[in-house]
Amino acid sequence: MRFNTLKDWLTWQETLHPVEIDLGLERASAVLTRLKLSQPGFTLITVAGTNGKGSSVAMLEAVLLAAGYRVGSYTSPHLLRYNERIKLAGKPVDDATLCASFERIDQARADVRLTYFEFGTLAAIDILHRAGVDVAILEVGLGGRLDAVNILDADVALITAIGVDHVDWLGGDRETIAREKAGILRAGQPAVCADPLPPASLLSVAESLGTLLSLLGKDFFLERFVERSGGQKVDGWRWRNSQHRFENLPLPALPGDFQLNNAAGVLAVLSCLRADFPVDAAAIARGLRSVSLPGRFQIIPGMPLQIFDVAHNAQSAQALANNLLCQDCQGRTFAVLGMLADKDIDAVVEQLCSVVDHWYLAPLPVPRAAPVGQLQAALLARPTETATRSVSIDIFNDVAAAYQAALAAGAAEDRIVVTGSFYTVAAVLGEAV
Repeated sequence: MRFNTLKDWLTWQETLHPVEIDLGLERASAVLTRLKLSQPGFTLITVAGTNGKGSSVAMLEAVLLAAGYRVGSYTSPHLLRYNERIKLAGKPVDDATLCASFERIDQARADVRLTYFEFGTLAAIDILHRAGVDVAILEVGLGGRLDAVNILDADVALITAIGVDHVDWLGGDRETIAREKAGILRAGQPAVCADPLPPASLLSVAESLGTLLSLLGKDFFLERFVERSGGQKVDGWRWRNSQHRFENLPLPALPGDFQLNNAAGVLAVLSCLRADFPVDAAAIARGLRSVSLPGRFQIIPGMPLQIFDVAHNAQSAQALANNLLCQDCQGRTFAVLGMLADKDIDAVVEQLCSVVDHWYLAPLPVPRAAPVGQLQAALLARPTETATRSVSIDIFNDVAAAYQAALAAGAAEDRIVVTGSFYTVAAVLGEAV
């Protein structure tokens, strides 16, 4: 074996390919063929989108597990440990399983210089195949058409909310980005789009391929309700399409109204699989109640209250702001913010500025990190006529120091929000839980 520890494998993988991101399917496809995994033997759900991918994977996983199926998943990036990326029965795989898979891939690749993400994707396929899962749920890392996950044909494709992100690789508008995400669609295969306003380019690709595309608000529907039963308020929702109807569903355990769109898309995917993997209302309810996903409006109770959210684009920042507005807070809101330089920092700040009283800015420990000065400039550039509160800013050398300063300043009735990137949350989440 080339290396004996997971850390050494991952460090080496970061240097194997000359660039961090190199979109394309040729390298990973060649190695997949050498591994004899082009037909891995599981039913595959591929999930793409700008926001909601991780939540949708988590809900699909939770419901299918509740229904008694053998399920594996692959997501990225991770928060605290690389192992989180590949799960069997909802549990991260261990170091030994990863290292053994990396060795098999290393032997098969010969002189092919895989990227870090391609190595991980191939490991996920290899591990899920060897585990004999019934259903594998793979999350696209970037885009769709040229993402390594797309080396396999999805039995059902799911596209979640489409926003503007990764513009250097995917384009600067929703139509262009949607066309890239539509790359996971296959001719004659079922697919689901949970974006209530799907771009025309997505619909065009689906039509040209003959993809059996189900759309939220056209082919499947959700309705939220609040009722009183036995003197108690019942907050729930119902879902239907032309074949099925589910009443009195519990709200997903993941917070935020937008999660209902994700959940509706999940049920549409499960409807596509009903012939081979039937799921009843009881399993759906158990899955929705039990689902969890760190870093998505994750609340750590205490005084002050702490909230961890990986929001890093305008759409996810708006969802975070809405969640904060719906939450009762008697005190101030402190935001610990670190972002990558290639994100739309101005748009994120614009969404959050009306709900934040004091900013604690810090750089991230990665080459793509935005300088603190860039974050500060975005805050100070807000139009004064739209500002609802003065800009109060402190600057720190790292996220951990910013977080500790916010904790020290926070009173019992205040709340601290750590956001801007997976890296921001990862830097301090371990200290809080």
